[in-house]
Amino acid sequence: MSEQEVMLYRNRRDITVEGRDVPKPVRFFREANFPDYCIQVIEKCGFVEPTPIQSQGWPMALKGRDLIGIAETGSGKTLAYLLPALVHVNAQPRLAHGEGPIVLILAPTRELAVQIQEEAAKFSAYSNVRSTCIYGGAPKGPQIRDLKKGVEIVIATPGRLIDMLEACHTNLRRVTYLVLDEADRMLDMGFEPQIRKIVSQIRPDRQTLYWSATWPREVEALARQFLHNPYKVIIGSPDLKANQAIDQVIEVIPDHEKYPRLVKLLRQLMDGSRILIFLETKKGCDQVTRQLRMDGWPALSIHGDKAQSERDWVLAEFKSGKSPIMMATDVAARGLDVKDIKCVINYDFPSSLEDYVHRIGRTGRAGAKGTAFTFFTQANGRYAKGLVKILQEAGQTVPPPLASIARSSVTTGGTGRNFHLRGRGFINKARTSGSNAIPMGRKRPW
Repeated sequence: MSEQEVMLYRNRRDITVEGRDVPKPVRFFREANFPDYCIQVIEKCGFVEPTPIQSQGWPMALKGRDLIGIAETGSGKTLAYLLPALVHVNAQPRLAHGEGPIVLILAPTRELAVQIQEEAAKFSAYSNVRSTCIYGGAPKGPQIRDLKKGVEIVIATPGRLIDMLEACHTNLRRVTYLVLDEADRMLDMGFEPQIRKIVSQIRPDRQTLYWSATWPREVEALARQFLHNPYKVIIGSPDLKANQAIDQVIEVIPDHEKYPRLVKLLRQLMDGSRILIFLETKKGCDQVTRQLRMDGWPALSIHGDKAQSERDWVLAEFKSGKSPIMMATDVAARGLDVKDIKCVINYDFPSSLEDYVHRIGRTGRAGAKGTAFTFFTQANGRYAKGLVKILQEAGQTVPPPLASIARSSVTTGGTGRNFHLRGRGFINKARTSGSNAIPMGRKRPW
């Protein structure tokens, strides 16, 4: 492509780049020069063309340089770093007995880690590259066996990985390709001390890829410390922004009307398609699930108190369509990639606008259309102004009751600025023992 063609392509796909000697984007899978086995899997999956983050992220990552990638949820980030990871592994000497992984991918939640592993497994069979998933809430035995046998790619949540390192079940001496996925979420969950502890054990000449849906100051500060002379690619805006393919319907209602309204919605929507319903607390999740089942609705639930085996079973039932209604806390707000989720219902409004954007992002994925219904009460008033902004930027209709609440929250000095917009606040200090770090001063309900 000529420079003019490159500029037109980036403008058309809303790609912004920063850095020295930025490579041209790839328009087709073949232009990326991936090995044939990668192309076979891509074609088997039915992908038509690279997503914007892939078209620009692949040539950047294949240069071997550090990379910051900012793109909304559901934009294809996983393959943007997985395929270059496979190329990287195959360019290294084979693992010797007792050596740790070559590629390390850190993710904030078990669900996201498992999903990345599923994507990696599709390519592993063709590439002779072994991978494993290390996360809390599951038996350590099989994970330890995988590490002892030797795997080129480890996908891990920070807490369980630290447990494995401290017990000497693996080491990070061979890691030369490090991925931090959902970096903003990891900081929000208080994982910064664990991330620092892990990165301190990885050689400084590694290639680091840093992926985030938003670009707040905390994420930028951490990136400056971990990355050297990085490329930066932004798809759309680095600010909090909802997917425009999602039709957002905000209903301002009192608390006691939520359940009757939910049942009415389900009667309208239920046609065998999958419906994901978010609640804020584990207790509320169980209560509403129980009530729906008593009323004859095929609902199952997942949250942080459920055993991993039960969470896996519920997800499998939901993905297969056997149980088309799944209730969840924010444990499923990121990393849950289920095809054909017809709509998301926010039964409870989340504790941050960032979580709102990620929740509704479970529908309208990979270019599909989606719908998100949100129940908004007077108690959620401090989020009204930020929510109005998100709706306006996505070209959605702002209901008059919500606009009224937003105006009154401004005149009464209501908050809703950075803390609510970013979902951040009590982030800096965290309890760091074990695999479930909780930020001090902020109890996560899930």
